[in-house]
Amino acid sequence: MKNKPVSIKDIADELKISITTVSFVLNGKATEKHISKELTQKVLDYAKLINYRPNQIAQSLRTGKSKILVFMVEDISNSFFSKLARIFEDISFDKGYKVIFCSNENNDERSKELIEIFNFCQVDGFIIVPSSGIKDTIESLIKDNKPVILLDRFFEGLDCNSVSIDNQQASYDATLHLVNNQFKNIGFVTTDSNQTQMRDRLSGYYKAIDDKGLKSNVLQIPYNETFKGKGKKHIEKFLTDHNHLDAIFFGTNYLAQNGLEVFKESSRNLLNEFGIVAFDDNDMFKLCSTSISCVAQPLFEISSKLMELMFLLLKKNEIGENIQKIVLKTELIIRESSLRRQS
Repeated sequence: MKNKPVSIKDIADELKISITTVSFVLNGKATEKHISKELTQKVLDYAKLINYRPNQIAQSLRTGKSKILVFMVEDISNSFFSKLARIFEDISFDKGYKVIFCSNENNDERSKELIEIFNFCQVDGFIIVPSSGIKDTIESLIKDNKPVILLDRFFEGLDCNSVSIDNQQASYDATLHLVNNQFKNIGFVTTDSNQTQMRDRLSGYYKAIDDKGLKSNVLQIPYNETFKGKGKKHIEKFLTDHNHLDAIFFGTNYLAQNGLEVFKESSRNLLNEFGIVAFDDNDMFKLCSTSISCVAQPLFEISSKLMELMFLLLKKNEIGENIQKIVLKTELIIRESSLRRQS
């Protein structure tokens, strides 16, 4: 039979003091409540001796705070989201918060179900990379005064705190970089999505191409076909149908991975023939025989801004007040793949 968990009542009974006093000490309020240093130390020493662990559920019911945040992304296995999550976890832990990570697979029903479950569990706040059809769900969270921050993308017309990057400018600069290195027939491979971040990346590409008087060449792949080999088939056909291309800008790192596989499997040495830029960095990009240039998002700055903004929301009485929409800059990391090729 398992031993019964030790409660603060057990500590109070053993030390012959009130439960309230024990609670104040264990919650770091001894000085505020004018509890002597000797008694404080006595409580802490005994709690350590018996290996006391607070009942997280009871504590959350009593205080209304679970000290738990939800970090919902599109795909936690994606290197961008996994690196971001790891940094955010460290920052949150230092602030006394634990984080639940989950993937919505860009699926509205899955997103809604996860949000409903975690909201029922009374988590303190949500950081969400939203799928396209959950605007009403996010709006309901805000109306319920639940702290929520949208990451990477947002909904137009919805007053919700968000942290994102300047996708249009980043895409414009990356495309212009290829043009300035003498690439003139530049393809853009992206997902078939109307989400703000993908739409802005496509817009930035179009703007750079138009500004330089060039012809656009765009492939939009349905999101649910970007995996399990289907994305590669779309890229293969795109290259066959557009055999005049001399460069490709991939709108995500997973599309770039698909493209690099196609290049490797080709009978031609496409990796050395094409100019290549990927949106978001990946460790493998530095290890390719021709290292891959990329648009890198500021991971630590994004995580810091998310936590800073979440802390402000956790302290507010009204979540809908003073909405902040933070937009950060990216860095274009130039490697071998986007430099001018020798004739």
